Amino acid sequence: MATRTAAAHRAEERAAYDAFLEECPTSRLLARISDKWVGLVVSALGEAEGGSLRYSDLGRKIPGVSQKMLTQTLRSLERDGLVTRTVTPTVPVRVDYRLTELGGSLGCLLSSVKRWAENHFDEVDAHRAHHDRAAATAP
Repeated sequence: MATRTAAAHRAEERAAYDAFLEECPTSRLLARISDKWVGLVVSALGEAEGGSLRYSDLGRKIPGVSQKMLTQTLRSLERDGLVTRTVTPTVPVRVDYRLTELGGSLGCLLSSVKRWAENHFDEVDAHRAHHDRAAATAP
């Protein structure tokens, strides 16, 4: 068995989680958390009064999300340990969602990105319009 230096061992560990490498698991995680619906669900839960929202409240808070997409997103977030699901046996059954501690740490970041988009949309939209006009008049 070949021996490795401490520096070589550290280099291998760093390379094991390099998101720029396609096969890296962090690359898949970045794809998950950069999903539009994930960002909106996590932000909505992070901003919720009392920290939790019912499924129907999430659906109303996030216009445009289908029931299928909301369900898939919540299931994936629960699987990843970012959201907890609490079922209260009433008629009808009440299901509440809340960010876990891990999800809360992500929620702070995604809420910041959401606010950035809200604050800078007009500027970005103006750049898009300028770019499109220039492209349309280019020979």
